[in-house]
Amino acid sequence: MTTRAFTNGRRRGFAWLGLTAVVILAIGIGGVALAANNSVQGARKEDVFETGAPTAILIEANSGSVLFEKNADELRAPSSMMKLMTVEVVFDAIKKGQIKLTDEFLISENTWRKGGAPAGGSTMFAAINSRVSVDDLLHGAIIQSGNDSCMALAEGIANNESAFAEKMTARARELGMTRSTFANSNGLPDPGNKMSVRELAILARHIILTYPEFYKLFGEREFTWNKIRQFNRNPLLTTMDGADGFKTGYTKEGGYGMVGSAVQNGTRLIVVVNGLESADDRASAAKKLLEWGFRNFEVRTLFAAEQPIGYAKVFGGESGTVGVAASEPVQVMVQKNGNDKLLARIVYKGPVHAPVAPGQSIGLIKIWRGKEVAVETPVHTTNAVGVGSTMRRAMDGAIELVIGMVRSGAERL
Repeated sequence: MTTRAFTNGRRRGFAWLGLTAVVILAIGIGGVALAANNSVQGARKEDVFETGAPTAILIEANSGSVLFEKNADELRAPSSMMKLMTVEVVFDAIKKGQIKLTDEFLISENTWRKGGAPAGGSTMFAAINSRVSVDDLLHGAIIQSGNDSCMALAEGIANNESAFAEKMTARARELGMTRSTFANSNGLPDPGNKMSVRELAILARHIILTYPEFYKLFGEREFTWNKIRQFNRNPLLTTMDGADGFKTGYTKEGGYGMVGSAVQNGTRLIVVVNGLESADDRASAAKKLLEWGFRNFEVRTLFAAEQPIGYAKVFGGESGTVGVAASEPVQVMVQKNGNDKLLARIVYKGPVHAPVAPGQSIGLIKIWRGKEVAVETPVHTTNAVGVGSTMRRAMDGAIELVIGMVRSGAERL
């Protein structure tokens, strides 16, 4: 089995591993310290970050770079942070033309009793049997964290909460959130409500990048409905420069948590913490993580958009390889004072069968910082490769046969 390495996008070869092929790229830039397990390896002592949050993650919104994580894949009750999934389903339905902001949904007795004033939880105080526009329900769900707002949206779109929760789970899978599960629309206690801080960060980033016209709702400071004025529950909006979203949450099962986002000097960071013991603890933990990220990291471009990154193996083509590039710049957040090396790999199902068209989706480029994947970006082919001669296809077939026999023998050992 051979390995071919690349430096700064220049071809030296590839590693052909049967179904999954890996192109190794040695990134020749200043390195970055790995942030994981509540510490940073290789960083200056004063730059090491610790948090009391049981689960936490900090990412850069544009690239998705993970700057810090602690138990980021542990599933917990997301509480009202789960409402981000509820409103994303609504945003998606609006974008697809399935509903309009001006549509009005009924506040049923079920919604009023379980999510409205009689329930004693967070509510927009919508009146029983009234009809409220989707626009106002979104304001109530996002700014006031109204349980009744979410239930009305769920019943209006899917007739009942159970059916809407199934939509939430299906939509989460479409967005790459493979472990989140939902049992209702508002995050009220239920064993079926489970999310990790990593998947909450994925969801928050998706909302920012996909729905900028709706994201601005998360930064609104107050909303009045039924003559009752209520203020946004996000403490970062009044305590941190550049903060403009997202959502807090609390249940006895999940503890205190929050998703937050802020922009400073053109860089947007997203923080998620969960499992804390008080509202003050979650506010402090989220703010400190954001401040640490802005203070210690900067954006570094590894490959420009459409810059040749490497080559993938082609089966049965007139050429044995095809160029690989990304549509967007491949960027990663690096620690300003770090010196660790980054490792990049193009991971794809291979070899790619000819004919190959330019722009054909092929796999991912993954950037590692230490043991953790910091960035994953889709890559595509840069050029066309036609079908090769009969002799070429026969030779490639023979090589595949030998590799298959070797792999089969190795699996029996």
